Amino acid sequence: MKNTLLAATVLFASSSFALAETIEVEMLNKNEAGDRMVFGQELIKAKVGDVIRFIPTDKSHNAQSVKDALPNGQEPFRGKMNKAVEYEITETGLTAIICLPHQNMGMVALVVAGDDVSNAEQVLKARIPGKGGKKIEALIEQARSTVPTAENASEQNS
Repeated sequence: MKNTLLAATVLFASSSFALAETIEVEMLNKNEAGDRMVFGQELIKAKVGDVIRFIPTDKSHNAQSVKDALPNGQEPFRGKMNKAVEYEITETGLTAIICLPHQNMGMVALVVAGDDVSNAEQVLKARIPGKGGKKIEALIEQARSTVPTAENASEQNS
């Protein structure tokens, strides 16, 4: 019985890791739409266990989390200039991401982990200067409109 339980636990744990993804996000001087100093994906949907890999496609960029703009328990990160960096999602909620030299120009992204936007007000209060702050506000509104609510779920189940 113990061996069966152990085998089932190992199988379940390994299958949950198998569902994790690596999400690649480019750091760009200019995207296809002509927008300058942007992340290739600005609203990043992820789940716990996923890894987001920020890739410096163009030079002079980094990716890092913003102090006080991430879920409780989620570790912050700071990538080096012109270097790829990986960020593992360990908690549900919103995380604001910036390129430090270009946040004023609006080079920000928002991670939505587990369809959880409960820390949106905390992220909105974080210090993100210039166009970056305005873009984070817009990304949070976009996230709120795309995340299923309890009310939406009950309507779908009717």
